[in-house]
Amino acid sequence: MLIIVQNLPVPLDRRVWLECQALRDNGYLVSVICPKGPGDPARHDVDGVALYKYRPAPEAQGAAGFAYEFAYSWLRTAWLSLRVHRERGFDIMQACNPPDTYWLLAKFWRVRGVRFIFDHHDLNPELFVSRFGAPTSLAGRVQLAGLRWLERRTFRTADHVISTNESYKEIARRRGGVAESQVTVVRSGPDTTRMRPVHPTIDVRRGGEHLLAYLGIMGPQDGVDNVLKLMDELVHRRGRTTVRAALLGFGDCLAELEQQSTDLGLDPYVEFTGRVGPEQIAQYLSAADVGIGPDAATPLNELSTMNKTMEYMAFALPSVAFDLKETRVSGADAVLYVPSGDVSAMADAVERLLDDPDLRVTLALRGRERVSALLDWQPQREAYLAAFAQVAGVPSEPDANVATPVEDRAAKAPTGLTYVDLGDEDEMRTFVLHRGG
Repeated sequence: MLIIVQNLPVPLDRRVWLECQALRDNGYLVSVICPKGPGDPARHDVDGVALYKYRPAPEAQGAAGFAYEFAYSWLRTAWLSLRVHRERGFDIMQACNPPDTYWLLAKFWRVRGVRFIFDHHDLNPELFVSRFGAPTSLAGRVQLAGLRWLERRTFRTADHVISTNESYKEIARRRGGVAESQVTVVRSGPDTTRMRPVHPTIDVRRGGEHLLAYLGIMGPQDGVDNVLKLMDELVHRRGRTTVRAALLGFGDCLAELEQQSTDLGLDPYVEFTGRVGPEQIAQYLSAADVGIGPDAATPLNELSTMNKTMEYMAFALPSVAFDLKETRVSGADAVLYVPSGDVSAMADAVERLLDDPDLRVTLALRGRERVSALLDWQPQREAYLAAFAQVAGVPSEPDANVATPVEDRAAKAPTGLTYVDLGDEDEMRTFVLHRGG
């Protein structure tokens, strides 16, 4: 089994790493080609998964920059695929988008008997419109048409398509012409046996009384600037000077966001952590009072599953989010929703949570119950493995873990941390009321 990822290194890409572990545990020999993260070697094994990595392309600027990035990454990936085939072999290749360019590599390997699975992470035509608006120039229309063509070629080359939600599945069927039997929905649910609240051991509130948290990529379409606008509203207009915000993650806009924080006079109140691992995520999301979903309504965001929403719920962290179709599918009644782009309404919802401990407890426990019962990775894992069994032509046997209640499956807390007892209602209530304080 060969998995190709271009936009994130592995195991940093949580969804892909869960997929790798599922395949490994079910007897597949798993190899991954992806860009290097800081300090990563070109070739190493992690928990039985072979990682082949290349130096990432320079940050893209403009259409020419993106074209160079895609071409460079494609060629480096193609070369490494020859090496993987020589050293370990593979019968199935899974490509995770963006971009939608690896169908051509799949055609190259198909003549050698390799089957192709497309793991559909992003809607690239919608991403283009969300970033740049509906094109009015000839060049823009050509670029958008090119993205749609690449998407169609990817769908039509794939032996099977894995969609991250029902909205993506509908696009695979309607726009890609993929048969119902050839599409499987595998949501990016967290492994709630591991992603769960801990008793924080460090003070991440930086002297504040309350902490807001954002976890995720910081790109142009992610709306992280709305978190800064929210903090500006809370601190400078509403006098909430005891509120702090922690922004966990990285991306193309990180430096710009840091400068915006300085320009708004928010540096004493806002922390940018940069890239974070499981231990840091557990510490911050267990200490925070409210999670923020700042993704505004765009053609992409309306149809995309926001992993952060489910991750907040996994840590029993009540959250506020702009009202998006798929965010409601994930959060249901465990999230407070406000009109897209209305920062003042978001500030109202945050204040409501900060001032109402009982509401915080209700949403926290409701969210944790929902994510563990309905959105956990384990049932998604079964669907994922069934899709591979179908493509590989092997029997699909049920996994014993699925029959085991999520909360009963053993998992070790990150080093030096202790899990909150999810079965003790009093402890959970006390934790939510005093998290990190």
